[in-house]
Amino acid sequence: MNDISDERKAVEGQVMKIYKESSPAIENLFEWAYINHLAWSIAVVALGMLVWLTLALSNAENQRYALLTKQCADPVFKGELDKKCLRSVQSREHWWQHVGYALTHLSPEK
Repeated sequence: MNDISDERKAVEGQVMKIYKESSPAIENLFEWAYINHLAWSIAVVALGMLVWLTLALSNAENQRYALLTKQCADPVFKGELDKKCLRSVQSREHWWQHVGYALTHLSPEK
């Protein structure tokens, strides 16, 4: 009976040793790695800048095309521009058409 008890204690000791080695190290459990935070922050800021620049490019191309096609001529003063119209005009159907045109035509047409 004593041999079984010693054998069981040895097995339990090995199991407890395995369990103890698989538990997380308390000293490293709450350590922060700021490298990932920096990388994700840079990625989010870059994505925000890309969205902002796309919106600005779309707006500028919308106004440029409206001026080119004379969609915002002032009805009262001939030869003048209606600036309120320039803020709200939709010279093409979709915003991506403005961005696509602006990205493919980098210099003005002659």
